[in-house]
Amino acid sequence: MSSMQLVILLIIFFAVLATAYIVMNALVPGAAQRRLQKVMGGEKIIRNVDEESPPWVQKVVKLAGPLAKLSLPEEDWQDSPIRLRFINAGYRNRNAPIVYFAAKTLLALSLPALYLLGKGLGGFEANFVHTLLTVLVLAAAGYYLPNLILSRLVYVRQRELFENFPDALDLMTVCVEAGLGMDAAIARVGEEMAITSPVTSEEFRLVGLELRAGASREQALRNLALRTGLEDIDSLVAMLVQADRFGTSVADSLRVHSEGLRTKRRLIAEEKAAKLAVKLLFPLIFTIFPSMLLVLLGPAFISIYRTLLPAMGGQ
Repeated sequence: MSSMQLVILLIIFFAVLATAYIVMNALVPGAAQRRLQKVMGGEKIIRNVDEESPPWVQKVVKLAGPLAKLSLPEEDWQDSPIRLRFINAGYRNRNAPIVYFAAKTLLALSLPALYLLGKGLGGFEANFVHTLLTVLVLAAAGYYLPNLILSRLVYVRQRELFENFPDALDLMTVCVEAGLGMDAAIARVGEEMAITSPVTSEEFRLVGLELRAGASREQALRNLALRTGLEDIDSLVAMLVQADRFGTSVADSLRVHSEGLRTKRRLIAEEKAAKLAVKLLFPLIFTIFPSMLLVLLGPAFISIYRTLLPAMGGQ
């Protein structure tokens, strides 16, 4: 590799690094800023859909609008399955799909362009079929990379809900047995879970807001199951709706379901612990054992090379 090619690769590396650093600083607030928000009045648990965005976000959305139109689904956005994925990930802002589809278009075009630019400036030689295949692979990877990121965000949020929902149900059981109604118990759980799990607190607060806005209890609970996308919460909602409809004990139903969720959580942890030995087998074989053999047998091989081989050559 020539010095000119090395300089071009270094320039591209530092440009991408600087861009990622600027974007992360702009999108993710620091720890000091989060603590300052708590001192000044607390973090906002519920993100409003029509909340006014910062000026830089509005500029990004305005610039991303034409790019987003190239990847927007043809069907109605309200009925699109990707909208439910955004809700499951916790993004209810109307600007989120614009940035998402603009990122898909931008990555699908920029990754092949960067490859062709680096190849042209660096003087790399390759045949036409190889270049075309690489461009298509990079375009497909750039187009589907936001899908993977969104799926990861949905998984993390659903995992947090699954791990903290039994505690919320125990707290709701205590509230119901203490004499509170279902609506007051939901509001109380939303307040008490704010420190332990902001995501769970947000969902309960949204249910309380829907109830205060005039929605029926059944509809508010079914909206909760739709927003979370978890089968366990869907079964909980069905159980609460049946208990409310037939007049059975809500506290007993909550206690039984929370015990079932806690048992399932323990079984998942035990399953992961049982898989740990098999997952550690490959790192042991391919990384740790060769290093141990090199440390243990290396001096012996050096001694053999220095003493035995010259003696055999002399004979």
